[in-house]
Amino acid sequence: MTKRWTVAVAGGSLGGLTAALLLRDLGHDVTIYERSQRELEQRGAGIGFLPDSSRYLVERAGRSLDEISTTTETIRYLDRSGTTIHEQQHRYRFSSWNTVYRGLLHEFDRSRYLLGHEVAGRDEYDDRVTVHLGSGRHIDADLLVCADGVASSFRQQLVPGADHRYSGYVAWRGMVPESQVSSATASRLGDAITYYVYANSHVLMYPIPGLDGSVTTGERLLNFVWYRNYLDGADLRDVLLDDTGAQREISLPPGTARAEHVAELRATAAARLPAALAEVVLAVEEPFLQVVYDIEVDRMAFGRTCLIGDAGFVARPHAAAGTAKAAANAWALADAIAAHDDVRSALAAWEPGQVALGRQLVERTRRLGERSQFTSTWDPTDPDVLFRLREEGP
Repeated sequence: MTKRWTVAVAGGSLGGLTAALLLRDLGHDVTIYERSQRELEQRGAGIGFLPDSSRYLVERAGRSLDEISTTTETIRYLDRSGTTIHEQQHRYRFSSWNTVYRGLLHEFDRSRYLLGHEVAGRDEYDDRVTVHLGSGRHIDADLLVCADGVASSFRQQLVPGADHRYSGYVAWRGMVPESQVSSATASRLGDAITYYVYANSHVLMYPIPGLDGSVTTGERLLNFVWYRNYLDGADLRDVLLDDTGAQREISLPPGTARAEHVAELRATAAARLPAALAEVVLAVEEPFLQVVYDIEVDRMAFGRTCLIGDAGFVARPHAAAGTAKAAANAWALADAIAAHDDVRSALAAWEPGQVALGRQLVERTRRLGERSQFTSTWDPTDPDVLFRLREEGP
């Protein structure tokens, strides 16, 4: 490295943290600006722990995968009666958003992780980017990394014509401690990722670390994701009207879904799902909801500014690759920065591969969503349905 650059990272979630850590490790002066007043939390929501997602914690922080993730060796499909209709050996690792976030944050200097600091905009110059904070302060940096998520204000500013499409369905989610379901259900669901696919819908369940990070059987959580169709317009707006009467756009956090929608979810689970899966859904106290969108951009680099993670492309969750994509963006960014003495040149070299990566992931997960939610042509034996970030490889 010939020069120590000043780097501002807008957004302190997993992608922003990974980018900040990697650029710090290169010797640059990195500060994260996070708009939340408190450290982030997602109530333990489960994530597929693909190699890109775990790479920093394993390679740089020296963490053991077995300490921060659960392992399943089997992919299992059930019919309505709960009978196994397809099973194959395939290893997956799962973790929780909280476990990964806490692990990454532990590796970063908390004095450079600034809470309550929203980045509102920026001005580009030949020799710097001036970052505008919501407080009115201005900071000069050599590089601005925008990692401000699905609702990215920077994507809206920099790629105003970005393709943004509602998929036609949402993901209802929830977690329950293994200890709060019957021993038979805990045993049935604790060793595999379990699917139930039926007309125009599917649900999957897998074990993840407990809220305290425990990966010990009996102390873990069972995590469900249930994809359900809602018509665009009145139907979608109704389910996104929270219990205070506020209209949400992207998600309903735990505890905010209206009682009638939670009751309908539980009634449908009891009526339609295999008994073990229904038991988990019924045991979840505060199910939450995430709208499933496709968002595509044709650019991710803008002079001294770049978009990473969900600030760029947003893919449907069927590949379990959202956090892996953000991490891959960050690792590639660090490689490009290390190889170039000029920020603009580094971003120009970095951008094409990341646009291609995002584009293929959006396209593949769109195909999977169409098969499960609309055409009912999901095939458990098709390698396309396996969790992975890239088209090639496991």
